[in-house]
Amino acid sequence: MAILIEGMKAPAFKGKNELGKTISLDDFKGQKVVLYFYPQDDTPTCTVQACNLRDNYALLQKEGFTVVGVSPDDETKHKKFQTKHNLPFTLIADIKNGIIEKYGVWGEKQMYGKKYMGLLRTTFVIDEKGVIQKIFHKPKSKQHAEEIIEAWKMK
Repeated sequence: MAILIEGMKAPAFKGKNELGKTISLDDFKGQKVVLYFYPQDDTPTCTVQACNLRDNYALLQKEGFTVVGVSPDDETKHKKFQTKHNLPFTLIADIKNGIIEKYGVWGEKQMYGKKYMGLLRTTFVIDEKGVIQKIFHKPKSKQHAEEIIEAWKMK
């Protein structure tokens, strides 16, 4: 599994979005991308994070960001999640964990004292040249858009 650091070229990827359309990193050339990985549609923390990005989407766009979510859920589940919460950004279905593995966000987690393997909530901010400028290993779900904008302005 990859270990990515800030300053590295973001790994290329392809995946199907909530509409079944193939999306790749190349589709965003010349754009700043917030590529956020989250464990599962419609779970409490994932919903809070997605809704924070939704509620601050205009601010993110004003700063020039395009938002793309990735989780192991399928396209149908993504579409329901997107519709239910009125999410204005695309969600990529990574049911075989190919993108997740490339970005090194699959690993050991712990809940209620039990250890298991799962997706590690992580966000990559990628610049117009495809270089990772910031990695949030434990994003603040309730203030995620704000921390992205603040970190970008600090660089």
